Amino acid sequence: MVSKKSDKTPASPTAAPQHALHSYLDPQHLGPWGIYLQQIDRVTPYLGSLARWVETLKRPKRALIVDVPIELDNGTIAHFEGYRVQHNTSRGPGKGGVRFHQDVTLSEVMALSAWMSIKNAAVNVPYGGAKGGIRVDPRLLSAKELERLTRRYTSEIGIIIGPTKDIPAPDVNTNEKVMAWMMDTYSMNVGETATGVVTGKPVDVGGSLGRREATGRGVFTIACEAAHHIGLSIEGARVAVQGFGNVGGTAGKLFAEAGALVVAVQDHTGAIANDKGLNVPKLQEHVAKTGGVAGFKGGEAIKPADFWAAKCDIMIPAALEGQVTKDNAGKIKAKMLIEGANGPTTPEADDILHDKGVLVVPDVIANAGGVTVSYFEWVQDFSSFFWSEAEINARLAKIMKEAFAAIWHTAQQHQVSLRTATFIVACTRILHARDLRGLYP
Repeated sequence: MVSKKSDKTPASPTAAPQHALHSYLDPQHLGPWGIYLQQIDRVTPYLGSLARWVETLKRPKRALIVDVPIELDNGTIAHFEGYRVQHNTSRGPGKGGVRFHQDVTLSEVMALSAWMSIKNAAVNVPYGGAKGGIRVDPRLLSAKELERLTRRYTSEIGIIIGPTKDIPAPDVNTNEKVMAWMMDTYSMNVGETATGVVTGKPVDVGGSLGRREATGRGVFTIACEAAHHIGLSIEGARVAVQGFGNVGGTAGKLFAEAGALVVAVQDHTGAIANDKGLNVPKLQEHVAKTGGVAGFKGGEAIKPADFWAAKCDIMIPAALEGQVTKDNAGKIKAKMLIEGANGPTTPEADDILHDKGVLVVPDVIANAGGVTVSYFEWVQDFSSFFWSEAEINARLAKIMKEAFAAIWHTAQQHQVSLRTATFIVACTRILHARDLRGLYP
């Protein structure tokens, strides 16, 4: 275990008087933003003289709410609510994904943008944090309706995005095609092809080799580093994965290729298990055909709640935020929990896992592989010179390993959790940049 003492927050953000909350937030229902505020509270005592700037981290630089009207295929007009939040740009332009989901809220996008600030600083790429989203269930839209939605949203947020201002990328329910539409729309509006305005694009229009698998590959790389530090062999290790899309599926595939057994998988369609190990390539084929893990014949269906009690060494929540809570954290038997998703573990669950001796490797380093290769893509777009996939994977591994080593050292130095250690490293970099730049005017 990294820390010998707990770094628990003495008070919740709703009760902490030091938080001057924005008027557009409900103090009793802060959502993911409340979790982020608790994390900032935990790191503040370790920031030294830079703590005078800590309020910077509690206030997004810019939050844009837009109406996204489109004409549906049946001729009616539908309106959707869209967001783009730029949390901090002290270290460079904003960077962060765009998600299409019916439950997207401003609080969620604010928190996700803030976690992007931390993530980018943790791996030391020259970006600030940003995030975007539309409140929509994309499964209810046709392909043409989805394209209209994407293009209108891009036009609405076009006033604050750009290759040197804020660079969107794929997130939940968005993909390479959506990024191509965003790039094309922005390019048409500015009158020139601007490949660097988004990352995660198709390779044929300026995308990078290795980008699609980068987040899952980063999860695997960090898991291997963490396992080495606690003396856990990946070969023969038992792995449970929540979410089997781009991140969880790629990570599961790499674990299986390294000799680990993927013994349980859960997604929005259900949960399956196989004590002898699931056939990951066949499961990926099944998910691609059916849209989920339910019905896979190579595993036994289990109750979704039973997934958390799976007998495993490594657990990877790679779905949505708020999945590991005080209600299920006590069931987890894993030695390590590697956060593939953004914000999957609540602070209460963090404390329970700490007390159980579970090593939690936080999202802000574990899933930073995606933004790292997005950075590579951005650099390649500016130079119009592209690297091989082998070069990209090697550069990714180097950056991730060096970042984790610094975080592990910080955790040992201060005897804190890896999450707090990551925040110490990242917040120090962000606030040092803020301090150097000063206030203008």
